[in-house]
Amino acid sequence: MKRIVIVGGVAGGASAAAKARRIDEGADIQIFERGPYISFANCGLPYYIAGEIPDRSKLLIMTPEGFWSRARVRAHVNHEVTHIHRDRKTIGVQGPDGAPREVPYDKLILSQGARPIVPPFDGVGQPHVFTLRDIPDMDRIADFVESAKPRTAAVIGGGFIGLEMAEAFLHRGMRVTVIEKSPHILPTLDPDMGTHFEGQLRGENFHFRCGVGARAFTPKSVLLDDGTEVPADLILLSVGVRAEVELAKEAGLEIGKTGGVKANGRMESSDPDIYVVGDAAETTHSITGMRVRMPLAGPANRQGRIAGANAAGGKLIYPGALGTAIVRVLRLTAGSTGLSSRQADAAGFSFFTSVTRDYTHASYYPGAKPLLVKILAEEGTGRLLGAQAIGEDGVDKRIDVLATAIAARMSVFDLESLDLAYSPPFGSANDPVNISGFVASHIARGDVKTVSPETWRPGGEFLLDVRDPDEVVEFGALPGAANIPLGQLRDRIAEVPRDRPVVTYCQKGQRGYLAACILHGHGNVANLRGGFIHAKMCGVPTEKR
Repeated sequence: MKRIVIVGGVAGGASAAAKARRIDEGADIQIFERGPYISFANCGLPYYIAGEIPDRSKLLIMTPEGFWSRARVRAHVNHEVTHIHRDRKTIGVQGPDGAPREVPYDKLILSQGARPIVPPFDGVGQPHVFTLRDIPDMDRIADFVESAKPRTAAVIGGGFIGLEMAEAFLHRGMRVTVIEKSPHILPTLDPDMGTHFEGQLRGENFHFRCGVGARAFTPKSVLLDDGTEVPADLILLSVGVRAEVELAKEAGLEIGKTGGVKANGRMESSDPDIYVVGDAAETTHSITGMRVRMPLAGPANRQGRIAGANAAGGKLIYPGALGTAIVRVLRLTAGSTGLSSRQADAAGFSFFTSVTRDYTHASYYPGAKPLLVKILAEEGTGRLLGAQAIGEDGVDKRIDVLATAIAARMSVFDLESLDLAYSPPFGSANDPVNISGFVASHIARGDVKTVSPETWRPGGEFLLDVRDPDEVVEFGALPGAANIPLGQLRDRIAEVPRDRPVVTYCQKGQRGYLAACILHGHGNVANLRGGFIHAKMCGVPTEKR
């Protein structure tokens, strides 16, 4: 009888146990979990605190009794693994009674996850300062909200969990401030997208302080590095997580440069009889091949499945992580997949970006909402490297399509002809994914010369604004731009100089592109990608008319 022992439950460990049982009905499979719950929906914790999930029991996915009855897996809660003895293939375990014992294994799977980083700020140990990792953390926060009735909350860290918790606190009636040391929230997004998302979320009781860090906590406030103070009856630390690798280190397993336990494609550590999955595992990025650690539930589940299968005798391979992620905050959703511009640059890619604005479904059908899509593609080949999207609806669908396209090593040219489902309530005849392919393909083929507002600033070009005059008055313009509406351009083409570079632009990009097509052969003409809106997002100077 093969003995498979798993350290840690939740996503990776529970998935590993279930898959191992499906591969080997005769194996002895045991899980040892330090906490009181073997498998729970950790991604659902903010939504319970917000009151969106009213039944706490819904978060408990599997109990030890359920695991035994369903899969004959022996799950031990409140049991801490203290040592790994690789020489005799046992682990040291301490249960609720405090008595140590040794448990033998043939294959060992580490699924210990990561713990929240707690910076050494003054006042960090106060009772109104929390982190969120598990059910007990959730219960402590929920109890404090009920008993103390906090009126203000500060969230330190503007990542996915931080924003979900900020929304939860707002739903519970608090005035919330998100404090993010990076220049914008969601630092995994490109600056233009992150800044836009942040700007759309600001409200009377929903504030952001970016580009500044916290340095101390008082009973009623957060003191910031710039000397200012943010009121806070409740403080949540969400500044990142650190992999739990102490057991692995003591056992002499190789630790990777990201701080996780180094794993190969089979999810084996440097010891082929010990596997590692989830937040504590260092794997590879599926685009760059670089070593990464992805603290996300999706990869943890799939890695657990692969490790469980292989520990039981299977031959599955993990292809690497893509990092697809999504977050809903108030009315808006932001999603991303693949590489950001910063990551693509660090990996040595020569790439370009395109930005499109469309509607979630046919604009004439009621309820259509704006959808902003940005894609990154490799220069020369047009291969997709990454995508980001922001909108009130339909972000999940488009990001999932683009993640699939990236995994299939598709190019922007492939996006042009993707045959996607269409009916007016669901999409358009040309889906926003198709539209993003059209625009990016124009750039890749060089059909029309373009300039990117992320890197371009006016420098003596003739700026041609082809919007209608009322748009110019309402939204402003680039300084010194001449306004010739697109419908009049052919009749007024003589007003466009041939002896200067010309940059065309409109509100979103399409009319500027059409203007550049009209002016083809008229000289050195380029269209401003994403139009006036994206130029403002990227900090290009504007003026009111």
